[in-house]
Amino acid sequence: MTVAIASHEGTAQSASSDRLPGEGAVLAAQSLTRRFGEVLAVDALSLSVGEGELYGLVGPDGAGKTTTIRLLAGLMEPDDGEAFVLGQSNRNADVELREAIGYMPQQYSLYGDLSINENLRFFGRLFGLKRGDFDARSKRLLRITRLERFGDRRADALSGGMYKKLALACALLHQPKALILDEPTNGVDPVSRRELWDLLYEFVADGMAVLLATPYMDEAERCHRVGLIHHGALLAEGSPRAMTENATQQTYVLGSDQRGELEAALDLRSEVLSLTPHGASVRVVVHADGADRFNSWAGTLDLLSSFEQVRPDFEDVFLGLLAEDQLNNNGDVASESPAA
Repeated sequence: MTVAIASHEGTAQSASSDRLPGEGAVLAAQSLTRRFGEVLAVDALSLSVGEGELYGLVGPDGAGKTTTIRLLAGLMEPDDGEAFVLGQSNRNADVELREAIGYMPQQYSLYGDLSINENLRFFGRLFGLKRGDFDARSKRLLRITRLERFGDRRADALSGGMYKKLALACALLHQPKALILDEPTNGVDPVSRRELWDLLYEFVADGMAVLLATPYMDEAERCHRVGLIHHGALLAEGSPRAMTENATQQTYVLGSDQRGELEAALDLRSEVLSLTPHGASVRVVVHADGADRFNSWAGTLDLLSSFEQVRPDFEDVFLGLLAEDQLNNNGDVASESPAA
């Protein structure tokens, strides 16, 4: 079940609110469901992205992010539920509705034997752009992506960061209302990653709705709102700040000269939801109902050199919710972890 934490100021509310599906949102999903044989890839998922909003779909590999992205982009039909673009269902969408979306897939999708300029011209023709519109838009996109000097370089000779920026430019040529990105910074160097985020903020400031999938917790914290997804369902949704401020789980940092023994002891505690090594210390997320028991137990542990309760960060919140979801579904506490 989705836990609606909070929506950030000045942005659209969640699709789980009282309004009609897709109403007032650029992108929306209402009870989207998709199966692949016995596998339930997307489980009655609902969300919305408003104009000028950057929404992050966050989860580990295999959580259902890419399938959700493809359903929203109209590249795949849901088994149940509906995806909306500008308030209209994208089932059998017409050309005008499809052109409202810019889509950048996770996998490499450009023509490697074409240059930067040739790829842009190809996509310009694909979108049916007039010569004057194409010239003006491609010039601007090359400038803001800093690819102007490399127009004759083949796509398969570009670095990971340059390739992603070219793919982004191609997805934006037709000036879509919504931009959908599937793990856009995967395989990108830190400098290009920062530049890519600067571009996203610029587009959002101009009113574009941006939905991106990411496994990275630091990227999730840069979004206006996030949806935490696991096994195809949203565990929680809201602003990263509100999620950390309203977290019910408790977070502790435990120091020890015998970290291996400490981790083994922590693994036996049922109230521990997750533990993450940090040098000689271990960062531990504890279920709210078990905090008193954990404190009492830790107070008698000779292994500890330090013990401190700390403010949870976004990764703590995600790991705690992930573990609670596993426990609620009669599974073991999750061993999978998002990227830091």
